[in-house]
Parts: sequence; structure tokens; C-alpha cells
Amino acid sequence: MGFFSWITQDTKVSLNNIHSFQATKIKAYMSDDKGNFWFEPNYDGYGVFAGKDYYELFAEMNGKTTRDEGIDLDFKSGRTDLKYPNINENFHTEWKNERPTDCPYQGYFY
Repeated sequence: MGFFSWITQDTKVSLNNIHSFQATKIKAYMSDDKGNFWFEPNYDGYGVFAGKDYYELFAEMNGKTTRDEGIDLDFKSGRTDLKYPNINENFHTEWKNERPTDCPYQGYFY
């Protein structure tokens, strides 16, 4: 399996991971619809922000509990009524129910 990475929703920048040779590493915030956030200054590439997994949070926001359920919801469900975590560079960006765009380079293969 490869890396998980996204385009930040506020600045439209690829969230590169610490293994990438790209010189500039961004710091990112993941947030939910309840106002919680997780700051990650050294993104490892596997969907975890300050100890919280993106797909686990996605599952929780949609009435499920596990990372695997979150991955299945995102890639297999076809549902249109889902809530999505946000990924932003700026802390003060207001949460919006919009799926973050996947990074086509997986945050590594630039």
C-alpha cells in the first residue's frame, strides 16, 4: 500500500510527507465538524495527524468506529450523505463538509 495524502482545502497545496524529497514540508491541521482539531507538523504519510487517524475520524463522524470502516465508507460506499474531516494549513479555517482532494502524488512521488 502507498501513502495517503491530500491537497489542503484552504491553500490548495499538496500535503507532502517527511519521506518526500520535496524541500518544503507543510504543517497541517485536521479538523472535524465538532470543532476538534489535530495539528501535525511532521506528516508521516499514513493518514495520522497528532495520533488521530483520518479514516478513523471519518468513520466516527459517520457513525462507525474503525479505520477499515472509514476506508470502506470513503472508497466503496457510494454514499453522498457523509461528513468529512478537513485538512488545512491554517488553524482558523472554518470546517466545511467537503471531501479533501486526494494528492495524485501521494505526498511523495513528485
